[in-house]
Amino acid sequence: MPRTKKSKNIPVEEAVPEETVPALLHTTAAHPPIVAIIGRPNVGKSTLFNRMLGKRTAIVDDVPGVTRDRNYADATYRNRPYRLVDTGGLDPTASESMLILIKRQSELAIAEADILILLMDGRTGLTTPDHAVVRLLRGTTKPLFVVINKIDTPKVEPLVADFYQLGTETLYPISAEHGIGVSDLLDAIYPLLPVPDESPEKSTIPRIAVVGRPNVGKSTLVNAVLGEDRVVVSDVPGTTRDSIDSLALHKGRTYLFTDTAGIRRRGKIDRGIEGYSVVRSHLAIGRSDLGILLLDAAEGVTEQDTKIAGVIIKQGRACFLIVNKWDLREGDHEARQEVELELKRRFPFLAWAPVLFASASHPDSLGQLFPTIDRVYAAFSKRIPTGALNKFLQEILTTHPLPVRKGKPTKITKSAFMTQVATQPPVFALFVGHPDNITPSYLRFLENQIREEYGFEGTPIRLLVRKK
Repeated sequence: MPRTKKSKNIPVEEAVPEETVPALLHTTAAHPPIVAIIGRPNVGKSTLFNRMLGKRTAIVDDVPGVTRDRNYADATYRNRPYRLVDTGGLDPTASESMLILIKRQSELAIAEADILILLMDGRTGLTTPDHAVVRLLRGTTKPLFVVINKIDTPKVEPLVADFYQLGTETLYPISAEHGIGVSDLLDAIYPLLPVPDESPEKSTIPRIAVVGRPNVGKSTLVNAVLGEDRVVVSDVPGTTRDSIDSLALHKGRTYLFTDTAGIRRRGKIDRGIEGYSVVRSHLAIGRSDLGILLLDAAEGVTEQDTKIAGVIIKQGRACFLIVNKWDLREGDHEARQEVELELKRRFPFLAWAPVLFASASHPDSLGQLFPTIDRVYAAFSKRIPTGALNKFLQEILTTHPLPVRKGKPTKITKSAFMTQVATQPPVFALFVGHPDNITPSYLRFLENQIREEYGFEGTPIRLLVRKK
């Protein structure tokens, strides 16, 4: 669907001529421009976000206000990179507490964006909230693309005529749901995108998923790390619905934090939006290197906390615990000992995971956060040379031989061999003559010996037994 011009008297020109790009944007492939989709609630911003990415990343529902935080995703168009941002519905007249928070997130997105997409609903026509959003954008000098959504008919003019009164020379009628006209919008944005580097530098950025039950302080922790109100923070459980990615820089190193939706007990999860949110939280754990499990110091450890920890371990991710809201128990001198005993009882399968006591609302208490992330990520990525590993194995076997079948002497001790076959998480293969003889208790013993010798703090270890 071609974009629409205001009238025949207006010269035909691109919304942003390519020759003006250097004066408008100073971006590179390493630091691509931020493209923010803004508009009033329920005009299809998340649907367009998913369509431009080519996959369902944002949660889409007919209920207004589904998207609350800024949702970021890296994208490319015709091999040129950009960073797409989905925002909550912008209502400049918002008065309710949650609407004010969502409005603040949209305003922050506008401030940091390099390119703005103003999305409006062609079915409902130009509304008073649309006018308010336009007034909010009136003073911006950033490239602005006015897009009219839900136009799925060839007869464009009657549906978009109402929007000409905005004074915009070029309108982009699209149907985000069906993909109509989206390529024309991307073609117009294309000249603003940086040419990709011929030899991009490869960098390893630790990906950290912040997980836990609802209202334990996940968003507050992410905001404390970033030093800004990156995600919506409220004392209403379930405020975060999408899994939100944010980049943080600490002492010259970049980290990617993912704020996830709170995971409640399965029986209490509502169908629809909350169900989608929980699925996204599980997916966020799977694509991360490390999971930070937040616990509530005031409420203590619950059964649901142990189940969330189990999800992290099942997906083979590194992990450590933060007992959050510790400032609420500072006056209790026996509190730390009580919590440590409770953690040992509830998390016997996480004995190798570090534990921090902090308060996300007091960033000064988070001094050990990044050092712990660095240690755990290094262990998660550690590889032990095969020669050193087998020398270590033979020393163990001299005092703790491999189990034997029916108590008969065997020579498999001398023929046992071990090698590390993977990292992230570390995986070891033990080759023996009779794999059926190796018991789970012996594998646990062997894992403990490996941890004692090589560390592997905060990361699960997998041991595979194979026939030599």
